Amino acid sequence: EGTDCCSWDGVTCDHLNAHVIALDLSCSCLYGTFPSNTTLFLLPHLQKLNLAGNDFNLSKIPSDFGQFTSLFYLNLSYTGFVGEVPSQVSHLSLSLAGCGLQGKFPKNIFDLPNLNLLYMGGNQLSGQIPRSLGNLLQLTQLDLSGIQLSLSDNLLNGTLPSWLYTAPSLKTIYLSQNQFSGHIKEFQSKSLERIWLENNKLQGPLPSSIFQLLNLTSLALSSNNLSGVIEFSMFSNLPNLKYLHLSCNSLSLTFNTTSTFLKGLKSLESLDLSCNNIEGKIPQWMQEMGNDSLTFLNVSHNSLTEVEHFPWKNIEFLDLSSNLIRGNLPIPASTINVFLISNNRFNGEVSSLICNASSLQILDLSHNNLSGTIPQCFGNLSNSLEFLNLKKNKFYGTIPPTFAEGCQLTNFNLNGNLLEGPLTPSILNCKGLEVLDLGNNKINDTFPHWLGSLPQLQVLVLKSNHMHGPLCVNSSKSSPFFSKIQIFDLSSNYFSGPLPVRYINSFKAIINLEKIGSTMSYMGMNDPQGGFYTYSIGIVMKGQFMELVKIFTMWMIIDLSNYQFEGGIPKVIGKLNLLKGLNLSHNNLNGGIPTSIGNLTKLEWLDLSSNRLSRTIPNRLADLPFLSSFNVSDNQLHGQIPQGKQFNTFGNDSYEGNKGLCGFPVSKGCNIIEPAPPNVLEKDGPKSNITFGWKVVLIGYGCGVVFGMSVGYVVFQTGKPKWLVNLVEIQHEKK
Repeated sequence: EGTDCCSWDGVTCDHLNAHVIALDLSCSCLYGTFPSNTTLFLLPHLQKLNLAGNDFNLSKIPSDFGQFTSLFYLNLSYTGFVGEVPSQVSHLSLSLAGCGLQGKFPKNIFDLPNLNLLYMGGNQLSGQIPRSLGNLLQLTQLDLSGIQLSLSDNLLNGTLPSWLYTAPSLKTIYLSQNQFSGHIKEFQSKSLERIWLENNKLQGPLPSSIFQLLNLTSLALSSNNLSGVIEFSMFSNLPNLKYLHLSCNSLSLTFNTTSTFLKGLKSLESLDLSCNNIEGKIPQWMQEMGNDSLTFLNVSHNSLTEVEHFPWKNIEFLDLSSNLIRGNLPIPASTINVFLISNNRFNGEVSSLICNASSLQILDLSHNNLSGTIPQCFGNLSNSLEFLNLKKNKFYGTIPPTFAEGCQLTNFNLNGNLLEGPLTPSILNCKGLEVLDLGNNKINDTFPHWLGSLPQLQVLVLKSNHMHGPLCVNSSKSSPFFSKIQIFDLSSNYFSGPLPVRYINSFKAIINLEKIGSTMSYMGMNDPQGGFYTYSIGIVMKGQFMELVKIFTMWMIIDLSNYQFEGGIPKVIGKLNLLKGLNLSHNNLNGGIPTSIGNLTKLEWLDLSSNRLSRTIPNRLADLPFLSSFNVSDNQLHGQIPQGKQFNTFGNDSYEGNKGLCGFPVSKGCNIIEPAPPNVLEKDGPKSNITFGWKVVLIGYGCGVVFGMSVGYVVFQTGKPKWLVNLVEIQHEKK
């Protein structure tokens, strides 16, 4: 007594209003009859209640549990309650979304007559939805998104259940990311407010009844097979519409708009019309729709050719990528968070006014014809900027010299420009940097070894520059060095000296000593609107250059080709257990191929061509289970090519320029002489120390033959000794 209950063990309060919102009394040794008039029921804001592991001595569950209208977690397990569960409990709305549920979808859940909200999205359930609505007359919100419900042919023919169109109280439908097919039928219920059917296989035209749902605030039909002509002005009949996503269908949109139409869309906040074959200039109504509400606009992957300006005052997400837009780059509003204009034909310089967008997090200007110098203010913008991609333009001059402390950059891509560098150590302020791609420029500098201290760096591409000198290391041995690197591409520069053993020993992520923290399939980052923006890279894989729009998190690649590296291939290469691709071609490497490469059981391609390697190809390489590309051409290798398994799939071009190699698939055969069995010429049994090898035996055999033929010739020419001559003549007469 006299203390704040919010400080008690097991009690959680809403600190804003000091309401008790959670109560955990589990395993508290409570015993006795559960009183129906307990003051527990005087906590109207309770969201979680856990009474498990107590003994209420065969009490009945009080019906008052049904009055907790905010409750979403109730645990009465192992409490000694008996009797029927009171019907009032079915008034509760419990969310089961994102709980990791597996197995068949429970059809009998539709027998709960008072069920108001059903949230089961984001689980791993499969199965079928019943044909009829059953007792769900009170259902207002239904979320079964992303659980891969598959409707069998003998039940609903793959179509949406008919009761969705007639449920009298239904306000919300979340059925995205499933396998629904067929047409969307006419909605009879006028209560619908939110319809989410994205990422299904729905076909046909939009039902006209959609334009009569006056309470509709969200319509998400992206990534289906919908078709037909839609006059866009019809959406102005929906005065409360805030969210309209129709991307990636086969719809034909027409835009006969009027001022009345624009007023009808005054509430619109999010508009996605990407992948819809919209041609020509950005529609005038779209540019005039500079209202205060629009924050998200995506018209990417169309055939738009022109945009005069960006009038949207409060825009936060703007995606114009993959169009045909030409001209100078307009500057968006200062409210912008995500600005994507890649794969267009913009030209001219980038104004430093873009740095007024102090909340900018993702900026992608790649694959255009932009020129001039990179605005130096980008370095100061790095306090908010996380993704900066200027790839494949015509920028020249230097890289921004300063990156502010607290830099948030995770991806920095300047590949394919005319930059001369250099990169300054201030980029070490970007401690979260994961991808650094400066390839295909004119950077004239020594290797920036200090990049190895970036703790999160996973991808480093410096290929095709004018970098030179040895890959030396000036830091102490104890400091971590490229410990999380997964892709290391320094190809086509002027580096010299031996291969960097110190770096290879430090590649802990490839050695499998550094756990990869991401659970995602691809490298990337979350955008402010809840999407996932993937990183991209261009790299040589299996002898072919590939532009990859996504980087698998499990890719481990090293490319140190086209240098002047000398010496042997270090044995420590064999420690890189997770390596998928290794390219050391076009160097001056000598010596043999280390047998330790046979440890690289994940290896898919190996290119050692155009070096001065000698000796034989290790037979252990034939045991690499995933090796699908192998090139050792233009070396000085000799001996038999390993046979069997993956090596049976490689052609003659893998071995060209090695005159000493023999066996399949080259035309030169191998003359192999079988060695004598072991111990066959040992003296005094196996314990003798005097052993003759097979070479000694062959020498003796050859000499004996020559000597015997010479003696025979003398014997038969002179006729002496007579006993030997008579013996041979008698044997000849018998034959």
